[in-house]
Amino acid sequence: MQYTLTSGEVHAQTTTLLRTALRLSDYKQTCPVPTLLGVVYVACARLVSLSAAATGLLYGPCAETVRKALLAQFGEIDELQRRLNLALRYGLPSNRDRRRRKYWLAVDLTLIPYHGKPQKAENELFRGQPKGGTTHFHAYASLCIIETGQRFTVALRYVRDKEKMAAVVKALLRTAAEVRIRPRKLLLDRGFYAVDVVCYLKRAAYPFVMPVPMKGRRPNHPKGAGGTRVFGTWKRSGYSRYRIQSSGKQGEWVEIGVHCRNRAGRRGKHGRERLVYAFWGFTPPKNVKNLSEQYRRRFGIETSYRQMHQARARTSTRNPLVRLFLVGVALVLRNVWVWLTGLGQAANQKSRRRLARSKLTLKQMLHWLQHLVEETFGVATELQTEHPTKPIVV
Repeated sequence: MQYTLTSGEVHAQTTTLLRTALRLSDYKQTCPVPTLLGVVYVACARLVSLSAAATGLLYGPCAETVRKALLAQFGEIDELQRRLNLALRYGLPSNRDRRRRKYWLAVDLTLIPYHGKPQKAENELFRGQPKGGTTHFHAYASLCIIETGQRFTVALRYVRDKEKMAAVVKALLRTAAEVRIRPRKLLLDRGFYAVDVVCYLKRAAYPFVMPVPMKGRRPNHPKGAGGTRVFGTWKRSGYSRYRIQSSGKQGEWVEIGVHCRNRAGRRGKHGRERLVYAFWGFTPPKNVKNLSEQYRRRFGIETSYRQMHQARARTSTRNPLVRLFLVGVALVLRNVWVWLTGLGQAANQKSRRRLARSKLTLKQMLHWLQHLVEETFGVATELQTEHPTKPIVV
């Protein structure tokens, strides 16, 4: 049998999900919830601001009305974060499947460069290594299932400057536990390499793997390499143990795996390179290369971030609440796409029919939403100018 998926169905399901989970309410008669979300869909598909999306609609609300309607929906950023996590639960594997198994989970920290000043508090901006011409960012941590066909984003958290990474990881895992998502193994970004994170994961008995940043004395130092740079001098792959230490804190032991390989022209480089990983909670494979291949599964969350940026409306506002809303909506739209092309196509638990993702890409789904909104409100094709337009002489 064949089934037909229409843009109207996608629009109706997405609008119902966002309206229900985020508890959106109508803002006057000029901007009800479907109209507000329609402007958001156009901004996400065109990768423009909400103001530009509203201006491009002929019979839609003005940009100022859209701005006021959006700000009227939410009060505190923590409440918005909680509602977005409710929306991210849509389309997850069945309760039966979640009760009887554990998942490979990836935790990552994405930094969106920011060149302005904070709106209220200094800790709204996360300080990090230079990227995009700045050291100030709006930071968001997320937890994602990275198994094939089920790469759902399960939890999202807004990260403030100098916030303990252990608290961030704990909050993400608690959010996942509320929907019975249990980790089989955690694959973390190098930004979570810290004593407090390792201590928490060991106390909670969560197996993990994370890359080790190179710190300590360099090999050309008179006393030789020190700290984790010792592993960067290895000639052959192997395992070891290392005690992570931090000022004023008791150290914590972790297992270390070093995978030595030839660069073979990767990223235009040649020679030997060492991939160093810290892990705990499981018996490592005999070949360290297999440990490295396990960690490569984490790059599935990098794909989710790339797709999130393909659906994230742009903004120049200082308001972190609006920025979190746009990031959360982009992740929800991606979850809807994963559901439509994956488990959502199964007629029952035993059926695993899937819609080929080459037939419905994320960008195509966004264009469906955009075109449906533009058919409803029309597209502005005229612009008032102060002087008559002169023809171009060829």
